[in-house]
Amino acid sequence: MSFTLNEGENIALIGENGAGKTSLLLAATGILETASGTIEINGIPLDRKTIHAVRRQIGLVFQNPDDQLFMPLIYDDIAFGCRNLGLPEEEIRTRVDETLQKLNITHLKDRSALKLSGGEKRMAAIATVLAMKPSFLMFDEPTAFLDPKAKRLLTGTVKNLKHPKIIATHDMVFAAEVCNRVIVLKNGRLMADGEPPLFHNHELMQEFGL
Repeated sequence: MSFTLNEGENIALIGENGAGKTSLLLAATGILETASGTIEINGIPLDRKTIHAVRRQIGLVFQNPDDQLFMPLIYDDIAFGCRNLGLPEEEIRTRVDETLQKLNITHLKDRSALKLSGGEKRMAAIATVLAMKPSFLMFDEPTAFLDPKAKRLLTGTVKNLKHPKIIATHDMVFAAEVCNRVIVLKNGRLMADGEPPLFHNHELMQEFGL
């Protein structure tokens, strides 16, 4: 497959289970090594020498928030990546507070992830990547585990984030509302790339197992 994520784009990455959606996100962050081909982030080719520089450009929100929330308090979860960069504690505090305010979750600051709802966990997981100030965002099944109210809140939040995004999802309603471009994968190959009307091509969707 070959494609480019451009400024102002929110790409819905869709396909049946096993199509390669999560693998593509993991490959783009260097978590999953590719056997061939190239990945370039903001002009930086991804390889073992550049992996740390590339990861600073990317904010990846995993499908399960528990994979990103592991510290005693949400404040520490959000600060974790910044501390790994060696940023001064004063700057970390500013970044955490700004991110909490941006997502309207300041009230979660001193709480444990163990005490949060699914929707609260999702927002906190997003905060952990926003605090790193990435150039673009990637989401893996962001509406998983969410009730309707939390899903509506997430939809509004994702739409308001100005970063270019790649969103791997099975949720066609969410994707149609948030995304302005659709990429369809099947068996690790790019089968279609176009605008949201693709969602309404029922024959095509059925062909790709959707």
